[in-house]
Amino acid sequence: MIGLEHYLIVGAVLFIAGIACMAGKRNAIGVLIGVEMVLNGANVNFVAFARYNRNLALEGQIFALFTIVLAAAEAAIALAIVLNFYNNHVSVDVDAAEELKG
Repeated sequence: MIGLEHYLIVGAVLFIAGIACMAGKRNAIGVLIGVEMVLNGANVNFVAFARYNRNLALEGQIFALFTIVLAAAEAAIALAIVLNFYNNHVSVDVDAAEELKG
C-alpha cells in the first residue's frame, strides 16, 4: 500500500532535482524548468498532506491550486523577459545578463 512517506519521497526528489537544475543550468530556460520542478514538489507534498490529514482536507488542495496559478503567472512573465533578452543579445545565457545590474 502506498503511504504518506512515498508521496513525501517523490516530492523531495522533485524538489532536489529542481534545485539541482536551477544551480546547474547556464541558460534561463533551464532555470525556469528548475523553478517549476521545485513548485511541483511542493504541490505533491500539499496534496499528500491533504489526503492523509483530515484536518487539512481542503486547505492542501487550495494551496496547491494557488501554487499552480502562481507558477503559470511566473512562467508567462519570465518567458516574456527571456524572449526580450534573446531579441537584444541573441543568447539566453544567464551569465550574459551582467549588464542588467543596476
